[in-house]
Amino acid sequence: MERLFYFFYQYRALFTFLVLEFFAAWLIVQNNQYQSTKFFNSSNSFAANIISTTQGIKEYFSLRRINAELAAENSELRTKLEQRNQSLFSLDVREIKDPQIINRFDYVSAKVINNSVEHFKNFITIDKGSKDGLAPGMAVISPAGVVGKVKSVSEHYAVLISLLNTDEYTSAMIKRTNHFGSVNWDGKDPLYSQLNFIPRHADPAVGDSVVTSGFNAVFPEGIPVGVVSEVKLGPEAQFYEITVRLAQDFTKLAFVEIVRSNLKAEKDSLEQVTIGNPK
Repeated sequence: MERLFYFFYQYRALFTFLVLEFFAAWLIVQNNQYQSTKFFNSSNSFAANIISTTQGIKEYFSLRRINAELAAENSELRTKLEQRNQSLFSLDVREIKDPQIINRFDYVSAKVINNSVEHFKNFITIDKGSKDGLAPGMAVISPAGVVGKVKSVSEHYAVLISLLNTDEYTSAMIKRTNHFGSVNWDGKDPLYSQLNFIPRHADPAVGDSVVTSGFNAVFPEGIPVGVVSEVKLGPEAQFYEITVRLAQDFTKLAFVEIVRSNLKAEKDSLEQVTIGNPK
Protein backbone atom coordinates (compact mmCIF):
# COMPACT_ATOMS: atom_id res chain seq x y z
CA MET A 1 0.00 0.00 0.00
CA GLU A 2 2.87 2.34 0.83
CA ARG A 3 4.38 1.71 -2.61
CA LEU A 4 1.10 2.61 -4.25
CA PHE A 5 0.87 5.88 -2.34
CA TYR A 6 4.52 6.60 -3.11
CA PHE A 7 3.90 5.96 -6.81
CA PHE A 8 1.03 8.46 -6.91
CA TYR A 9 3.03 10.95 -4.89
CA GLN A 10 6.09 10.59 -7.12
CA TYR A 11 4.06 11.21 -10.29
CA ARG A 12 1.57 13.67 -8.79
CA ALA A 13 2.50 16.36 -11.32
CA LEU A 14 1.75 14.03 -14.25
CA PHE A 15 -1.59 12.94 -12.79
CA THR A 16 -2.55 16.55 -12.08
CA PHE A 17 -1.69 17.45 -15.67
CA LEU A 18 -3.80 14.60 -17.06
CA VAL A 19 -6.78 15.51 -14.89
CA LEU A 20 -6.62 19.13 -16.04
CA GLU A 21 -6.29 18.04 -19.68
CA PHE A 22 -9.37 15.84 -19.45
CA PHE A 23 -11.27 18.63 -17.71
CA ALA A 24 -10.30 21.12 -20.43
CA ALA A 25 -11.36 18.67 -23.15
CA TRP A 26 -14.67 18.13 -21.38
CA LEU A 27 -15.30 21.89 -21.24
CA ILE A 28 -14.59 22.20 -24.97
CA VAL A 29 -17.00 19.38 -25.84
CA GLN A 30 -19.72 20.64 -23.52
CA ASN A 31 -19.64 24.26 -24.68
CA ASN A 32 -19.06 23.97 -28.44
CA GLN A 33 -21.71 22.45 -30.68
CA TYR A 34 -19.34 21.36 -33.47
CA GLN A 35 -16.86 19.63 -31.14
CA SER A 36 -19.72 18.08 -29.18
CA THR A 37 -21.26 16.60 -32.33
CA LYS A 38 -17.95 15.26 -33.63
CA PHE A 39 -17.11 13.73 -30.26
CA PHE A 40 -20.56 12.17 -29.95
CA ASN A 41 -20.46 10.59 -33.41
CA SER A 42 -16.87 9.36 -33.03
CA SER A 43 -17.42 7.87 -29.59
CA ASN A 44 -20.67 6.32 -30.74
CA SER A 45 -18.98 4.55 -33.67
CA PHE A 46 -16.16 3.32 -31.44
CA ALA A 47 -18.53 2.07 -28.77
CA ALA A 48 -20.79 0.46 -31.35
CA ASN A 49 -17.91 -1.63 -32.72
CA ILE A 50 -16.97 -2.82 -29.24
CA ILE A 51 -20.45 -3.81 -28.09
CA SER A 52 -21.61 -5.37 -31.37
CA THR A 53 -19.79 -8.63 -30.51
CA THR A 54 -21.42 -8.98 -27.09
CA GLN A 55 -24.79 -8.01 -28.54
CA GLY A 56 -24.36 -10.72 -31.17
CA ILE A 57 -23.94 -13.32 -28.44
CA LYS A 58 -27.12 -12.11 -26.73
CA GLU A 59 -29.03 -12.24 -30.02
CA TYR A 60 -27.93 -15.85 -30.60
CA PHE A 61 -29.84 -16.99 -27.53
CA SER A 62 -32.96 -15.09 -28.58
CA LEU A 63 -33.11 -16.26 -32.21
CA ARG A 64 -35.96 -18.71 -31.52
CA ARG A 65 -38.15 -15.94 -30.05
CA ILE A 66 -37.22 -13.49 -32.84
CA ASN A 67 -38.08 -16.02 -35.55
CA ALA A 68 -41.42 -16.66 -33.87
CA GLU A 69 -42.17 -12.94 -33.82
CA LEU A 70 -41.24 -12.55 -37.50
CA ALA A 71 -43.40 -15.51 -38.46
CA ALA A 72 -46.34 -14.07 -36.51
CA GLU A 73 -45.87 -10.67 -38.15
CA ASN A 74 -45.73 -12.19 -41.66
CA SER A 75 -48.86 -14.15 -40.92
CA GLU A 76 -50.66 -11.01 -39.74
CA LEU A 77 -49.56 -9.06 -42.83
CA ARG A 78 -50.74 -11.83 -45.14
CA THR A 79 -54.09 -11.87 -43.35
CA LYS A 80 -54.53 -8.11 -43.72
CA LEU A 81 -53.51 -8.27 -47.39
CA GLU A 82 -56.04 -11.01 -48.03
CA GLN A 83 -58.77 -8.99 -46.28
CA ARG A 84 -57.87 -5.91 -48.35
CA ASN A 85 -57.98 -7.91 -51.60
CA GLN A 86 -61.39 -9.25 -50.66
CA SER A 87 -62.68 -5.77 -49.83
CA LEU A 88 -61.69 -4.50 -53.27
CA PHE A 89 -64.25 -6.84 -54.78
CA SER A 90 -67.06 -5.84 -52.42
CA LEU A 91 -66.52 -2.10 -51.78
CA ASP A 92 -66.46 0.97 -53.98
CA VAL A 93 -62.91 2.11 -53.26
CA ARG A 94 -61.74 5.47 -54.64
CA GLU A 95 -58.73 4.96 -56.88
CA ILE A 96 -55.59 6.82 -55.79
CA LYS A 97 -52.99 7.38 -58.51
CA ASP A 98 -50.58 9.75 -56.75
CA PRO A 99 -47.45 7.64 -56.02
CA GLN A 100 -46.40 9.94 -53.15
CA ILE A 101 -49.66 9.27 -51.34
CA ILE A 102 -49.50 5.56 -52.06
CA ASN A 103 -45.89 5.45 -50.87
CA ARG A 104 -46.31 7.95 -48.05
CA PHE A 105 -43.98 5.95 -45.79
CA ASP A 106 -41.09 3.62 -46.48
CA TYR A 107 -39.04 1.58 -44.04
CA VAL A 108 -35.42 0.70 -43.28
CA SER A 109 -34.69 -2.36 -41.18
CA ALA A 110 -31.86 -2.15 -38.62
CA LYS A 111 -30.30 -4.20 -35.83
CA VAL A 112 -30.05 -2.91 -32.27
CA ILE A 113 -26.44 -3.00 -31.06
CA ASN A 114 -26.86 -1.07 -27.81
CA ASN A 115 -29.88 -0.36 -25.65
CA SER A 116 -30.50 0.96 -22.14
CA VAL A 117 -33.61 0.82 -19.96
CA GLU A 118 -32.23 1.68 -16.53
CA HIS A 119 -31.77 5.46 -16.90
CA PHE A 120 -34.23 8.35 -16.91
CA LYS A 121 -33.09 9.22 -20.44
CA ASN A 122 -32.49 6.04 -22.40
CA PHE A 123 -31.03 5.74 -25.90
CA ILE A 124 -30.69 2.99 -28.49
CA THR A 125 -27.87 2.51 -31.00
CA ILE A 126 -28.54 0.81 -34.35
CA ASP A 127 -26.31 -0.32 -37.22
CA LYS A 128 -27.74 1.96 -39.93
CA GLY A 129 -26.92 5.63 -40.57
CA SER A 130 -26.92 8.46 -43.09
CA LYS A 131 -25.55 6.12 -45.74
CA ASP A 132 -28.86 4.25 -45.53
CA GLY A 133 -30.96 7.43 -45.78
CA LEU A 134 -31.55 7.97 -42.06
CA ALA A 135 -31.92 11.47 -40.62
CA PRO A 136 -32.75 12.96 -37.21
CA GLY A 137 -36.45 13.08 -36.39
CA MET A 138 -37.47 9.90 -38.20
CA ALA A 139 -39.82 7.54 -36.36
CA VAL A 140 -38.73 4.08 -35.25
CA ILE A 141 -41.01 1.08 -34.72
CA SER A 142 -40.72 -2.66 -34.14
CA PRO A 143 -43.03 -5.58 -34.96
CA ALA A 144 -44.60 -5.00 -31.53
CA GLY A 145 -45.09 -1.23 -31.70
CA VAL A 146 -43.55 2.21 -31.18
CA VAL A 147 -39.86 2.38 -30.21
CA GLY A 148 -38.86 6.07 -30.47
CA LYS A 149 -37.25 8.56 -32.86
CA VAL A 150 -33.86 9.07 -34.49
CA LYS A 151 -31.81 11.59 -32.51
CA SER A 152 -28.47 11.71 -34.38
CA VAL A 153 -26.73 9.82 -37.17
CA SER A 154 -23.24 9.11 -38.43
CA GLU A 155 -22.44 7.41 -41.72
CA HIS A 156 -23.00 3.86 -40.49
CA TYR A 157 -24.76 4.24 -37.13
CA ALA A 158 -27.65 6.09 -35.54
CA VAL A 159 -28.71 6.83 -31.97
CA LEU A 160 -32.41 6.71 -31.16
CA ILE A 161 -34.19 8.49 -28.34
CA SER A 162 -36.15 5.69 -26.73
CA LEU A 163 -39.79 5.83 -25.75
CA LEU A 164 -38.30 5.18 -22.28
CA ASN A 165 -36.99 8.73 -22.10
CA THR A 166 -38.51 11.37 -19.86
CA ASP A 167 -37.93 14.02 -22.56
CA GLU A 168 -39.78 12.12 -25.29
CA TYR A 169 -43.45 12.86 -26.08
CA THR A 170 -45.36 10.84 -28.68
CA SER A 171 -48.78 11.79 -30.00
CA ALA A 172 -51.18 8.91 -29.38
CA MET A 173 -54.89 8.22 -29.07
CA ILE A 174 -57.25 5.75 -27.47
CA LYS A 175 -58.42 3.61 -30.37
CA ARG A 176 -61.93 3.01 -29.03
CA THR A 177 -62.83 6.65 -28.35
CA ASN A 178 -60.42 8.51 -30.72
CA HIS A 179 -59.41 10.89 -27.91
CA PHE A 180 -55.76 11.84 -28.31
CA GLY A 181 -52.98 12.91 -25.96
CA SER A 182 -49.24 12.42 -25.43
CA VAL A 183 -47.39 9.36 -24.20
CA ASN A 184 -44.54 10.25 -21.86
CA TRP A 185 -42.51 7.95 -19.62
CA ASP A 186 -42.21 8.84 -15.91
CA GLY A 187 -38.80 7.19 -15.48
CA LYS A 188 -40.01 4.30 -13.30
CA ASP A 189 -41.05 0.94 -14.73
CA PRO A 190 -39.71 0.20 -18.28
CA LEU A 191 -42.82 -1.86 -19.01
CA TYR A 192 -45.23 1.04 -18.45
CA SER A 193 -45.68 4.63 -19.60
CA GLN A 194 -48.26 7.39 -19.09
CA LEU A 195 -50.87 8.77 -21.46
CA ASN A 196 -51.45 12.46 -20.68
CA PHE A 197 -54.07 15.09 -21.57
CA ILE A 198 -57.08 12.78 -21.99
CA PRO A 199 -60.08 14.93 -20.89
CA ARG A 200 -62.44 13.79 -18.15
CA HIS A 201 -65.37 13.33 -20.56
CA ALA A 202 -63.44 10.76 -22.67
CA ASP A 203 -64.34 7.73 -20.49
CA PRO A 204 -61.19 5.58 -21.03
CA ALA A 205 -61.22 2.02 -19.69
CA VAL A 206 -58.71 -0.62 -18.69
CA GLY A 207 -57.95 -2.76 -21.73
CA ASP A 208 -58.32 0.06 -24.30
CA SER A 209 -55.73 -0.01 -27.06
CA VAL A 210 -53.48 3.03 -27.42
CA VAL A 211 -52.09 3.73 -30.90
CA THR A 212 -50.25 6.54 -32.70
CA SER A 213 -52.52 9.37 -33.84
CA GLY A 214 -50.69 10.18 -37.07
CA PHE A 215 -51.06 13.92 -36.40
CA ASN A 216 -47.33 14.75 -36.64
CA ALA A 217 -46.66 12.95 -39.97
CA VAL A 218 -43.72 11.16 -38.32
CA PHE A 219 -45.43 7.96 -37.21
CA PRO A 220 -48.00 6.28 -39.43
CA GLU A 221 -51.44 6.29 -37.83
CA GLY A 222 -52.47 3.22 -35.86
CA ILE A 223 -49.06 1.88 -34.74
CA PRO A 224 -49.55 0.13 -31.36
CA VAL A 225 -48.23 1.97 -28.31
CA GLY A 226 -49.73 -0.22 -25.61
CA VAL A 227 -52.83 -1.12 -23.62
CA VAL A 228 -54.43 0.91 -20.82
CA SER A 229 -53.69 -0.85 -17.53
CA GLU A 230 -54.84 1.76 -14.99
CA VAL A 231 -57.18 4.77 -15.03
CA LYS A 232 -57.47 7.43 -12.32
CA LEU A 233 -59.40 10.69 -12.15
CA GLY A 234 -59.22 13.18 -9.29
CA PRO A 235 -62.42 14.89 -8.08
CA GLU A 236 -61.51 18.20 -9.74
CA ALA A 237 -58.94 17.07 -12.29
CA GLN A 238 -59.39 18.09 -15.92
CA PHE A 239 -57.42 15.13 -17.28
CA TYR A 240 -57.16 11.45 -16.48
CA GLU A 241 -54.05 9.79 -15.05
CA ILE A 242 -53.65 6.84 -17.40
CA THR A 243 -51.01 4.13 -17.19
CA VAL A 244 -50.25 2.21 -20.38
CA ARG A 245 -48.51 -1.15 -20.57
CA LEU A 246 -46.18 -0.69 -23.54
CA ALA A 247 -46.57 -2.97 -26.54
CA GLN A 248 -42.78 -3.24 -26.94
CA ASP A 249 -40.75 -4.84 -24.15
CA PHE A 250 -37.57 -2.77 -24.42
CA THR A 251 -35.54 -5.33 -22.47
CA LYS A 252 -35.96 -7.72 -25.44
CA LEU A 253 -35.52 -5.28 -28.33
CA ALA A 254 -33.34 -6.73 -31.10
CA PHE A 255 -34.51 -5.33 -34.47
CA VAL A 256 -36.30 -2.12 -35.47
CA GLU A 257 -37.64 -0.37 -38.55
CA ILE A 258 -37.01 3.29 -39.28
CA VAL A 259 -40.01 5.04 -40.82
CA ARG A 260 -39.22 7.59 -43.51
CA SER A 261 -42.13 9.96 -44.12
CA ASN A 262 -42.09 11.20 -47.71
CA LEU A 263 -44.72 13.90 -47.06
CA LYS A 264 -43.46 15.30 -43.73
CA ALA A 265 -41.42 18.11 -45.34
CA GLU A 266 -44.45 19.23 -47.38
CA LYS A 267 -46.71 19.23 -44.32
CA ASP A 268 -44.19 21.11 -42.15
CA SER A 269 -43.59 23.67 -44.90
CA LEU A 270 -47.31 24.34 -45.35
CA GLU A 271 -47.89 24.70 -41.60
CA GLN A 272 -44.90 27.03 -41.30
CA VAL A 273 -46.20 29.30 -44.08
CA THR A 274 -49.79 29.23 -42.77
CA ILE A 275 -49.26 29.36 -39.01
CA GLY A 276 -45.72 30.68 -38.65
CA ASN A 277 -43.82 30.67 -35.38
CA PRO A 278 -46.15 31.55 -32.49
CA LYS A 279 -44.62 34.00 -30.05
